[in-house]
Amino acid sequence: MSRAYRSLLGTALLLALVVVSLGAYVRLSDAGLGCPDWPGCYGQLIGVPEQAHDIHAAQSAFPGKPIEAPKAWKEMIHRYAAGTLGLAIAALAVLAWRSRARRKPWLEIALVGVVLIQALLGMLTVTKLLKPVIVTSHLLGGMTTLALLALLWLREKQPGRQPVVTPPGLRLLAAAALLAVLVQIALGGWVSSNYAAAICADFPTCQGSWWPEMDIHHAFTLDRELGATASGALLPGAALTAIHWTHRLFAGLVLIVAGSLGLRLLARAETRACGRMLLAALGLQIGLGIANVLLQLPLPLAVAHNTGAALLLCATLAAASRVFTRSEARGRFPAAGFPRRFQAVR
Repeated sequence: MSRAYRSLLGTALLLALVVVSLGAYVRLSDAGLGCPDWPGCYGQLIGVPEQAHDIHAAQSAFPGKPIEAPKAWKEMIHRYAAGTLGLAIAALAVLAWRSRARRKPWLEIALVGVVLIQALLGMLTVTKLLKPVIVTSHLLGGMTTLALLALLWLREKQPGRQPVVTPPGLRLLAAAALLAVLVQIALGGWVSSNYAAAICADFPTCQGSWWPEMDIHHAFTLDRELGATASGALLPGAALTAIHWTHRLFAGLVLIVAGSLGLRLLARAETRACGRMLLAALGLQIGLGIANVLLQLPLPLAVAHNTGAALLLCATLAAASRVFTRSEARGRFPAAGFPRRFQAVR
């Protein structure tokens, strides 16, 4: 691809990470409903109501909705960043389409589709008053956008990289690690969208127990409002405990699977860099998770934990991509990895 494409792709990738972090900041600072409408804020596409006449007009158009300019600005800055990212992705798709004779632009087209779905989810997040399943889906959409951009970036780097020979067991471990990280991100989003992060204030136990009282049924009922069961009753504390503790238990599985992958990669010279990156991202994320519990969720650490999840996803993708790199000539692993008796007949 052209230099313009690569520059735009790098910018979009960094911007996607910023948008994911801003989304976490908006959610964790209770600014998700800072604007009661979408895509503008109290009817304004640019800025938020701060002048007396703007505030009066907003109060007339949205009676009963308190106007909190600081929260509104947080929400609008996130929307502006997301809109800029959407335009960058659209430009990537146009550039890729023009070069379609050399390479099919399926990933870029998929990205445009994800951005459109993200816009819809962003609107529903506001209009459905932070319904947990929609908020979590919006978070996963942001992570999907980041992952697809990371895959495009890795693909751009692929031609200059030497293919590696990896046993099937390592490829299976890489796939398992990627799946585990994706599930853990979804569980983390469910914790955040249900405001269940503070229900367990101790570590490594929860409420002083290794198996606290939990309500699994209400915890993972998807079609319900924030803070309520499907029937409309108040969501019990045991359900919030189940949400938090499931996320924490699954973090142990991620540590084992992704950590095993990182150590296996670290032992091979050609994959050592990926192993280091994966283990660093994993260690950072586990450390941030523990710190959030022990320090009672300070906002900077809570946002960093979301950013850490994005970095861990990218590191796991990079590791899996390296493991699954094949010889471009025949779509197979390079001959150097096969026993000599098989090389002679290839």
